[in-house]
Amino acid sequence: MKRITRRASLGLAIAMAVPAGVASADDETIAFLTKNQTNPYFQSVRLGADSAAKMMKAKIIHYVPTKPDSIPEQLSQLEDIIVKKPSAVAIIPVDQKALIPGVEKVNASKIPIVNVGDRLAGGSFVAFVGSADYELGLNVGKYLLKAMGGKGNVVIIEGVKGTLTNADRTRGFTDALKEFPNVKVLAQQPGNYQRLAALQVMENLMQAHPQIDGVMAANDSMATGVIEALDGANRKALVIGINATKEGVDFIKTGKLLASGDYNGYLQGCIGTMAAIRAVRKESVPKEFVMKPVVVDKSNYQPYDVPADKRSCPTWDEAMKLNR
Repeated sequence: MKRITRRASLGLAIAMAVPAGVASADDETIAFLTKNQTNPYFQSVRLGADSAAKMMKAKIIHYVPTKPDSIPEQLSQLEDIIVKKPSAVAIIPVDQKALIPGVEKVNASKIPIVNVGDRLAGGSFVAFVGSADYELGLNVGKYLLKAMGGKGNVVIIEGVKGTLTNADRTRGFTDALKEFPNVKVLAQQPGNYQRLAALQVMENLMQAHPQIDGVMAANDSMATGVIEALDGANRKALVIGINATKEGVDFIKTGKLLASGDYNGYLQGCIGTMAAIRAVRKESVPKEFVMKPVVVDKSNYQPYDVPADKRSCPTWDEAMKLNR
């Protein structure tokens, strides 16, 4: 597998995912920007992007900040992209507003760009590819509260403050609570979408609250951190997450995670890359692709019980059937 040398000046983690011997169509190259190396969701996105590029005989270059969720680094990566002029760009922005100037420069350079995951508040895009975050939070939140019998104490572990995914998911959680007046919210704190941060937050919450019956975590990484904290304190609580990662599914199978919302990073990586390539080829692309919200639990986890590196992207026609 061919790899591009890292540019230390920008701190870019770059990987090209086209096997030797596979010809690209007109040397099409897609630059794909994700937020960090640590979150399994972004790892799945990159694998989906690799699979789509291979399937469509194009090249993929991954840009990942060396410092997780670094706004300055991602802006620098966009500057580098403008200089290198790939065929198209796909981006999961670190911040919905701070990345607008960088995206507008890409727009001015006439490079097609696809917005994936976190919706940017400005700039022009060929398409947006993502999931229904509010509905995922609402549906998974209701699932938890029903499993609690509509009563008890819950805590909410948010993601990164200021991100649209976090705002929509936590809004879904809080709206779900409106239907269950006998459930008390003890605390709502950020875990920054990171396992270790959520573990530490949960440890502190358990010290302050002797009875926690349910935990709403805004992603699976934080949910696993919460579960680790509970296990370490020999405490029990029902926990839900979002993303339906393989790690999350493994915890669903053991009963430690009640359920997760299907955010499907692998599919977003597939479709975001496919949309970018189709834009280069002047083929039709919908302005919006939003996956239908699905709650994943013990009854339906089987399709998600596959490592991302063992999955395959759907065809374009198959993918369009998944659009809400």
